[in-house]
Amino acid sequence: MSYQAYHKAQTSAETPSQVEYRLFAQVTNALIAVKDQPVTNPKTIAALDWNRRMWSVFSSDCGTKGNSLPDQLRAGIVSLSIWVSKHSSLVMRSNGSIDSLIDINKTIMEGLAEQAELQAASQPVTAETAKPVNASL
Repeated sequence: MSYQAYHKAQTSAETPSQVEYRLFAQVTNALIAVKDQPVTNPKTIAALDWNRRMWSVFSSDCGTKGNSLPDQLRAGIVSLSIWVSKHSSLVMRSNGSIDSLIDINKTIMEGLAEQAELQAASQPVTAETAKPVNASL
């Protein structure tokens, strides 16, 4: 079985909240792995950039026509994205802590996990919906 076939099967069996949770877990784990490294370390720079890009995509998605999230939640995501971008720049200049970025991501992950549980509870149990949220945090 090819990697693409496996990936397609994995993502089709996940709810949007589970996919977002998995992405947050991967990015947050990358930040945790480098939090004690110098900001000049290429892995630190890559993790910070990945986190900033992830938040930027979520922010952009909140501004797209047809986004069904409540206005207040979309505004909150956009505000957090701006904060993440500014704080990432501070971290890169050694004037901020990666821990703050990790904490924000973990808080969002808690909300996504709750949302995934609510979605799963409202659906009949099948082989696809019985799959637990997968993360290493």
